[in-house]
Amino acid sequence: MTAGAAEDRLQDALDRAYRYLVPRERSEHEMRSHLERVGVEADTVEDAVRALTELEYLDDARFAAHFAHDKRELEQWGTERIERRLTALGVDRDHVRSALADHDAGTELDRALELLRRRFPVPPGDRRSRDRALGALLRKGYEPDVALEALAAHAGAEDR
Repeated sequence: MTAGAAEDRLQDALDRAYRYLVPRERSEHEMRSHLERVGVEADTVEDAVRALTELEYLDDARFAAHFAHDKRELEQWGTERIERRLTALGVDRDHVRSALADHDAGTELDRALELLRRRFPVPPGDRRSRDRALGALLRKGYEPDVALEALAAHAGAEDR
């Protein structure tokens, strides 16, 4: 194969990669999977990912930090759910840990309490309602102890 043909394949892979990056930032794993899915050869995939990383279009540490922040703020996800999703997106464990370390547990409790207040304006009074509220927090990815503490604080707010 000629050098020109290899350059053309790389440019085609980069063009596909840039289009894939337009809607949102991606992890390196997502990019590799996408390029493989659209038929880019394995060696060209690696060349494209390396080029995108060098140009700072791909940065898993930045991706993990932005993802964690967005999911916390916009969708009120808890730490466990964010960690599971970043891991599923192929983000390196160190980047995941770093992104999750940038929050404080008090804020996580506040976020869980805010979610409860919005979804259950009147604190749940019976067991079934409490179980539903607890389930909502657990599905959002809050750790059980945070979810229980938020539920107790929400119930305590009614007593005041």
